[in-house]
Amino acid sequence: MTHEFIDLQTVAHVEGAVRLPGSKSISNRILLLSALSQGQVAIVDLLASDDTAVMLAALRSLGVIWTEEKTATGTIHHVTGVAGVLPNKSADLFMGNAGTAIRPLTAALAVIGGDYTLHGVPRMHERPIGDLVDALNAAGTNVEYTGNPGFPPLHIKQGKINTQRLSVRGDVSSQFLTALLMVAPLMASERAITIDVTGELISKPYIEITLNLIRRFGVKVEQDGWASFTIQPGQVYQSPGTIHVEGDASSASYFLAAGAIGGGPVRVEGVGNHSIQGDVRFAAALEQMGAQITMGDNWIEARANGPLKAIDADFNHIPDAAMTIAVAALYADGTSTLRNIASWRVKETDRIAAMATELRKVGATVEEGPDYIKVTPPAVLTPATIDTYDDHRMAMCFSLVALDGALRKGAATRINDPKCVNKTFPEYFKAFAEIAK
Repeated sequence: MTHEFIDLQTVAHVEGAVRLPGSKSISNRILLLSALSQGQVAIVDLLASDDTAVMLAALRSLGVIWTEEKTATGTIHHVTGVAGVLPNKSADLFMGNAGTAIRPLTAALAVIGGDYTLHGVPRMHERPIGDLVDALNAAGTNVEYTGNPGFPPLHIKQGKINTQRLSVRGDVSSQFLTALLMVAPLMASERAITIDVTGELISKPYIEITLNLIRRFGVKVEQDGWASFTIQPGQVYQSPGTIHVEGDASSASYFLAAGAIGGGPVRVEGVGNHSIQGDVRFAAALEQMGAQITMGDNWIEARANGPLKAIDADFNHIPDAAMTIAVAALYADGTSTLRNIASWRVKETDRIAAMATELRKVGATVEEGPDYIKVTPPAVLTPATIDTYDDHRMAMCFSLVALDGALRKGAATRINDPKCVNKTFPEYFKAFAEIAK
């Protein structure tokens, strides 16, 4: 069996501008909201990736009509909303490893009702969905596990919503609350629906994306802090007409870190001061490490400002982008500690274990805990072959090991299975090569 890989030679300096692909989180939320709304929605700059392809294919299987229009500036997706009534009452849906697709879609299908099966790649069948299913079934839906309880694959049958209050845990994945918020208007036809959050809500910025988009589609959500959310009856999703997908802030993190490590300036275009994504806060973490950051309405720029300083911080709010900090820590002046990242363990792979294993290959001393990781950089980085665990973020993070920094030189790096970046950023390695000088 042949294994694909890409070899990265050491890079003395990085500089340039990168136009970001559309945000995965925003793309899949907009696709489902467009499908559930009344009217036609034109989506500009939708991310083209494995995860959005999975959602588009699922919507088509459910009878939702969408078309692509190629224009001089990019592609526009036209989605004809079904106003909460799906044409196809039964479907077998393959969801790949797309958490942003399977979780909201499970909630929508459970509330609408029918005869649906949802399944994915083997890793998807290890990613928890039990808290969401428990919340839905307690409200009267009929979702069954066809494999291990608490995990996909799922079989959804017709149920009947019989409650005004739902309760969901907030401390495993924010996608469970996102899913319930997105389908709450479908449940609130005659009476208000309130969703209570038990435990600490993690990844709050992702909930802010969800709330922002729900409001863009014409539905009002009342909030009691982060403890509960209420949707008044009689609200229906309405097409906003045209909606733009902003650039992916998680993808921005690799290029901003490259600028902070390898000189810069590196500018990312597509996110900035007005971004609705919490991952733009990654720039503040880099600033804390000593990088020089400047921001405009639709761009962020990073450059090195001497050696990076070690960081000790809580990354609960930006778990995906925090992975980039773990690799940037190789270029810092001491031990960095990333705290409150338990959600890494239930992502595309167990990211705490994977990150610890691969950082050790390049010479780092790593301590991993249930919800933290400590990274002490080596005096000299060791050339290594990096395994990616079918996890796009592992591949993109470890490309940074090739960079020369102020404190230590980059190491020649082989990245196994580089095509795993297709999940969110198919052109990543091309974009990375373009800023390498």
